[in-house]
Parts: sequence; structure tokens; C-alpha cells
Amino acid sequence: MPKMKTHKGAQRRYGVTGSGKLLRMKRHSSHLRRKKPKEVTRTFSTTQPVHATQRKRVLRLVPALNR
Repeated sequence: MPKMKTHKGAQRRYGVTGSGKLLRMKRHSSHLRRKKPKEVTRTFSTTQPVHATQRKRVLRLVPALNR
């Protein structure tokens, strides 16, 4: 059986906290930012938790996050 390869795009987009929660950033953060309301641009700088239904998919793409 060959080794499992890490999806490099997903590896850069997702992180894990010390307690094991998966974190992500919001999309559409850099394109046409001047037109977006300030409330929207403020939310781009914060990390969001990955939804529970997506956790299995993300861990399959990036096995190194699974501790």
C-alpha cells in the first residue's frame, strides 16, 4: 500500500489548535476588498472553526492534522 499523500493546498488553509479543533480562514478576503462593508472585512481576519460535518473530509486531505 503506498503512503498517503498530503493535499498541499489544504495543508496551507487549515490548522489545528492545541485542543484538537480544526481552524480555517474565510474565503474572498483579498479580491475587491474596497467595495465590501467594513463588518465583512473585519471577519476576514479571524479564524473560523471547521464545521463538524467537514472534519472527516479535511482530515483525509491532511493526515498530519490528525493527532
